Amino acid sequence: MEETIMSALTTRQAARARAMAAFGAALDRMIPADESISLKGSKFVDFEDQVEAVAQAALPVLLEERAALESHAQVTSGGRCPYCGSQGVYLEKQAKSSEILSRHGPVVVQEQQARCRTCDGSFSPSGS
Repeated sequence: MEETIMSALTTRQAARARAMAAFGAALDRMIPADESISLKGSKFVDFEDQVEAVAQAALPVLLEERAALESHAQVTSGGRCPYCGSQGVYLEKQAKSSEILSRHGPVVVQEQQARCRTCDGSFSPSGS
């Protein structure tokens, strides 16, 4: 039984909207649109820290959305068991949230789980 690729977990429009919202919120904290609100910091090192805060807020969201857009983010069958080679594999009903520590901070991705009826091994059938 061959692994069947299903689809991405989100749409491009939804991914772009979430990424732009995260960036917009971080930008509003750094450079508020309201001219009456003072900008924080007065030295270049302060500006660098603020830009880093924007990156830490926006880049993990962008990574999460890009992972969810991948065509092999979700499969319809578990394929073969990587432990015993059996085709007696089923997908568990719920995907689990896995936190990955990226160089931009923690990123949460949805990971499908499959279980083998033969050896009771558990694994993720979707790609990395």
